[in-house]
Amino acid sequence: MESKFRSRVLKILHIPEEECDAFFASEKKELNLKAKEYFIRENEICTEMAFVNKGVLRMYYLAPDGKEINTMFFFENDFVTSYQSLLLQQPGRYFIQALADCELITVNYHTLQNAYQHSHLWDKFGRLIAEKSYIISERRIESLLFLNAEQRYLNLVKTYPRVFEQVPLYHIASYLGIERESLSRLRKKLSKPREIVT
Repeated sequence: MESKFRSRVLKILHIPEEECDAFFASEKKELNLKAKEYFIRENEICTEMAFVNKGVLRMYYLAPDGKEINTMFFFENDFVTSYQSLLLQQPGRYFIQALADCELITVNYHTLQNAYQHSHLWDKFGRLIAEKSYIISERRIESLLFLNAEQRYLNLVKTYPRVFEQVPLYHIASYLGIERESLSRLRKKLSKPREIVT
């Protein structure tokens, strides 16, 4: 589990092993979640960031009518947290739930802040992770604003093809902002070979 975490860090930014150990060697914790268990719930303060060694999770919120609206999925080798709650240390609106059994490596807020304050490399690493999260969030908002359902679906297929292997269709439909039946019709339509006009 540890080697995958280190490999992921190095893909983002080359940080010497001794600098990894200086801040995190004794602070990282392993967390196992069973399917349907929660990493965080609405109105809780997020106190950790986690690395997904194995499994898949979803982030969602509850609409006024009680409907669950998925906003993001996290897969193996992703970093997962509720950023606004973590950075502000305030209660958040989001749930993060395991969709399958998960193995996570967690680091708490205070350890992260200490690393950011005392290491320019870790400070840069934190900025890169935050920037990536911001870009993903903005692209999702833009897709809901500017793309129709078919375009959103095709974009998801192109960007995250593994989502269809690991996430139930009703959760994907929620993420796309459509009903399950609409997603089924859309997939059926797009799977049909197009007629060639001569």
